[in-house]
Amino acid sequence: MSVLIALVYPELLGTYGDSGNATILSQRLRWRGHDTELVTVSAADSVPASCDIYVIGGGEDLPQGLAAAKLNESRALHRAVDNGAVVLAVCAGFQIMGERFVGPDGRAGEGLGLLDCVTASTSAPRAIGEVLVEPSREWQGRGLGVLTGFENHGAVTELGPGARPVGEVRLGTGNKDGTVEGAVAGRIWATYLHGPVLARNPRLADLLLSWVVGPLAPLEDSEPDALHAERAARSFGERNRDDHSGTRHSGTRHSGKAHSGKAHGGKWHGGKWHGGKWHGGKWHGGEGLAGWLRRS
Repeated sequence: MSVLIALVYPELLGTYGDSGNATILSQRLRWRGHDTELVTVSAADSVPASCDIYVIGGGEDLPQGLAAAKLNESRALHRAVDNGAVVLAVCAGFQIMGERFVGPDGRAGEGLGLLDCVTASTSAPRAIGEVLVEPSREWQGRGLGVLTGFENHGAVTELGPGARPVGEVRLGTGNKDGTVEGAVAGRIWATYLHGPVLARNPRLADLLLSWVVGPLAPLEDSEPDALHAERAARSFGERNRDDHSGTRHSGTRHSGKAHSGKAHGGKWHGGKWHGGKWHGGKWHGGEGLAGWLRRS
């Protein structure tokens, strides 16, 4: 079986290299001996309803609105989801998967209605910077460790009862207020994490692929795992620097997370946050964040 991966409207929704997520999915299948075909669907093309995985990236307000209108008109993505296709939607892609999003004129735009969520404007400063997310226990049980990425969005997303968050935010803003990030429903995985997110988190790529082909043989991932751990550890320093420079003041975090540019309350262990702190450009406490991430 050849796995068909559709990259949807990259010229409209391809900000921050999100199109690379499709390449990563395809290559990780090839390394395991699976046949795969990457189908790039431009805005002038009809979206096929027969692909196994759909990758939708981020974009500016006007292209986002155009993409949503075209997808709503064709209903091809809706049919694909009904048939069990996997969807990875990032940032603007996340927003249009819901019921409503903020259109280019600032008014509510009609989303695809494939996720139970609503995106709206906010008076809070734009969420920009590194993010760390502790996945829910459901995903930790599937081998998914802490997720890293970069966020840049001005609107906020509220989940309804039909969608569950990817996990809890440990650094950054996430969907709305620094509590949760992303949304999952069925085989739709939506997130605000750029990076591209699958380059930073190859285990997430494998989780999505397993929904299509079943259990996957392990790969030799020591290098991406080390880079993942390093990136996560450095995130504290970069967010700390931004907070002190005044670029991010409103999104302060409390209760064992980040506060006033410093990480208080600790290190990761057993899926929880314990001990330690970020101070003076270094991580203090126990084996350190990078050590735990390297094992997670």
